[in-house]
Amino acid sequence: MITRVLPLQFLKKSPFHGSCQKMRYRLIKQEDTLNLCIYPGPFGFDATPEEYKQYYDFEFSEEGYDQAIALLNQKYEEIDWNKEELPFSTTPLANMK
Repeated sequence: MITRVLPLQFLKKSPFHGSCQKMRYRLIKQEDTLNLCIYPGPFGFDATPEEYKQYYDFEFSEEGYDQAIALLNQKYEEIDWNKEELPFSTTPLANMK
């Protein structure tokens, strides 16, 4: 289970990159929204092709932050992130179950 690691104020100045098993994610403030990107490992955000990334926007607030964490946990439960073929298989993240 993924929990809040940093206060929301941290995200005002710097993106946060995290992982849970082979699931990677990035939280970043973009204008007045909190942007969440979820993608498979093993590589970092910049080295992962765009077709493997899923983006979600939330209100930049405590409630939006809680919603982003809830979605991270939901996506973690929906996909078996430990499958050997997951990182850069022929199936983009949007098609995995």
